[in-house]
Amino acid sequence: MFFKTDDGKPGPKKRSVPLLPLRDIIVFPHMVSQLFVGRERSINALDAAMARDKDIFLAAQKNAKTNEPTPDDIFQVGTLGTIMQLLRLPDGTVKVLVEGKRRARVKRFPQTEEYFLVEVEEVAEQSAKGVEVEALMRSVQAAFEMYVKLNKKVQPEVLMSAQTIDDAARLSDTIVANLPTIKLTDRQALLEMEDAVKRLERLHELMQAEIEILQVEKKIRSRVKKQMEKTQKEYYLNEQMQAIQKELGGGDRDEFKNEIQEVEEQLKTKRMSKEATAKVKKELKKLKMMHPTSAEATVVRNYIDWILGLPWYDKSEENYDLKKAEEVLEEDHYGLKKIKERILEYLAVQALTKKLKGPVLCLVGPPGVGKTSLARSIARATGRKFQRLSLGGVRDEAEIRGHRRTYIGALPGKLIQSLKKVGTNNPVFLLDEIDKMSTDFRGDPAAALLEVLDPEQNHAFNDHYLDMDYDLSDVMFITTANTLSGIPVPLQDRMEIIQLSGYTEFEKMNIAVKYLVPRQRKECGLDEVPLTISENAIRTVIHHYTREAGVRSLEREIASICRKVARSVVDAGEASKGTPVEVAAKNVPQYLGVPKFRLNKKEERDEVGLTNGLSVTNSGGGELLACEVATVAGKGKLVITGLLEKGMEESAQAAMSYVRSRAGLLGLEPEFYQKLDVHVHFPEFIRKDGPSAGVTMATSLASALIKVPVKRDLAMTGELTLRGRVMAIGGLKEKLLAAHRAGITTVIIPRENRKDLREVPRRVLKATRIVLVEHADEVLREALCLSDPDALFGPARETWEYIDGELVVRRPGAKRDGAAEPNTPSLVPGEGTPAVAVSSGNA
Repeated sequence: MFFKTDDGKPGPKKRSVPLLPLRDIIVFPHMVSQLFVGRERSINALDAAMARDKDIFLAAQKNAKTNEPTPDDIFQVGTLGTIMQLLRLPDGTVKVLVEGKRRARVKRFPQTEEYFLVEVEEVAEQSAKGVEVEALMRSVQAAFEMYVKLNKKVQPEVLMSAQTIDDAARLSDTIVANLPTIKLTDRQALLEMEDAVKRLERLHELMQAEIEILQVEKKIRSRVKKQMEKTQKEYYLNEQMQAIQKELGGGDRDEFKNEIQEVEEQLKTKRMSKEATAKVKKELKKLKMMHPTSAEATVVRNYIDWILGLPWYDKSEENYDLKKAEEVLEEDHYGLKKIKERILEYLAVQALTKKLKGPVLCLVGPPGVGKTSLARSIARATGRKFQRLSLGGVRDEAEIRGHRRTYIGALPGKLIQSLKKVGTNNPVFLLDEIDKMSTDFRGDPAAALLEVLDPEQNHAFNDHYLDMDYDLSDVMFITTANTLSGIPVPLQDRMEIIQLSGYTEFEKMNIAVKYLVPRQRKECGLDEVPLTISENAIRTVIHHYTREAGVRSLEREIASICRKVARSVVDAGEASKGTPVEVAAKNVPQYLGVPKFRLNKKEERDEVGLTNGLSVTNSGGGELLACEVATVAGKGKLVITGLLEKGMEESAQAAMSYVRSRAGLLGLEPEFYQKLDVHVHFPEFIRKDGPSAGVTMATSLASALIKVPVKRDLAMTGELTLRGRVMAIGGLKEKLLAAHRAGITTVIIPRENRKDLREVPRRVLKATRIVLVEHADEVLREALCLSDPDALFGPARETWEYIDGELVVRRPGAKRDGAAEPNTPSLVPGEGTPAVAVSSGNA
């Protein structure tokens, strides 16, 4: 039915059709949509439409949640459509396929009971033509193409269909029907627009906004996808790796992760230098990216373990109690007064300053005098931990500094290894046998020790393996050596040299009674056996079964006695445990066998050409050294024998030259040496070295040539020059002790050695007459058995002697019992006054 307007033209077509309220969807003209209808009134509307001409009005609800909408709840503008297909489902709902035909507007609601029957009028479409409209359509089509590319939900066929439409109104309706991301209000606004151009413009704006959103979403989606792909790939590969490792029988990956976690936990709590912390973090970062079974991962992991295992700032609490430290030192060692004083001085300074660079002590002395055990006592006295490193035979610099990590099986040096083992940064570190190091093509380990033992440098010691500075300044280094000659001079310069001489017989006796016998009784299980070893038995062992400066062999012999006693106790049975066992001097051969050494004693009578010299050896300490000279007819040949070093042979030649220069004084013919062969011999097959036998050889030569005996109760030592000067020697204390043991009553020494007498035990000084000489003529005057020395040597010059421990200076013409010179400077404790003990343990 058509209506006419006031001017007579046909108006909009009006008709009554059932209304189907829609939720969350808007049907546009030319749009086919599938709907599911469940509300009773809506189903009735569909039935009414099917009973008529299948036309139905499709309008959206303003609020989709409203179940029983009223006319006010429905938009006034909708789409007039046709039902294409209707299907009733078993659950009571209806599936309907509708196609939108034209826009329409609701005029009124004639019926609302069973279903909405509305009177609608169609909205006339306004066609638009022109270049601008064509350009706008192309822009909209291009935007839609972009939208389709970004939104994969739109089928490509829709894009192809939209590109063939040349009508602006239909194009806008077709495109907006396939834009699933546009809001319901925007869709309703587009539906209500009658002007196709404005509708296209608005649609273009909406699509541009959606395209921007979709592009951002695409970027986010792409980024998330990449991350997910990477994560999934890693997860997949890790799962594969675990499966492979499981088949191979290993679960290294989990262990590897656990190890890394443990390292990270240690790094949080471990206190290290900044350089070390940064290094561990860097290496840990590398380790996380490596496979656990790779060789490089093992190297990095070991490196991290070494750094974390070092005691960077871990220190043991030190003892500053001097009395307690002194008690510990006295308890562990007998004698060694100078060493103990040095340790107590160190502790006193540290107690006052609370900070002191670790001193470097070098204990030099013969084997068995207690150098190593003394270092242990120092650690116990100072409250530090003890660590020992033997350098004997070390010839590779890498033993000290370590190998670089580029080498297979590289490790830090022994210093760093020992510090990790001891667990503190301030131990007493003993470098044992430092004189036994050697050098070869792999470097000089002594040169590597220069940095370690220099207090000015060792705060930044650089190990090749660690490749970073490590602070050694809190370590108390103690080195030991048997001789100074084996230590390079630059290394000696960095240490405080402390000489340990051999023990006297009195000191050995005390050490045996207080330490060695109780220790061996305990080790041999004789605690419950009343065993007594007499002092005479110990003295016999010292004289006839050992020849040493220390007490190592003495302890071995005592241990041998204890073992034999233990065997006799076991053989006798349990009942004999309470029976006293006494070892006397006469029983020692029953336990130890035939005596190994004879005691060096003076000769029974004065002999021509036989002189008692004095020497010092590394193993035996001081010894009596006999020098024999024999002359036979010959052509002036000089023979020197007795396992001598080159220095001794040269001393013999110098002594012969001196005797020849004094031939007139001694009453010899000027050419006597051309008619005689002279043989100088030192008995006993022991290597002998040093120039201190010069005066001894000169005396034996003079005695043999002038046929005058040498006093048997006299011994001498001194270096001789061609002009007859007597030079200073070393080891005076040991030599005087050897003379005292051998029963020598008079000893001739160089006057320059007078200062060394302060180290000689007081009991030795009191029992020995010591003559200090400057010239060999004084030696011959004193040593040869001459009835009138003045007739041979002329009037005596001023002589210096020690008698009963006091200095006596005799001027020419003085009586034998002349008094001491009152103005003579005192260099020995006790001169002119009652003498005091010079060596600990000697009264």
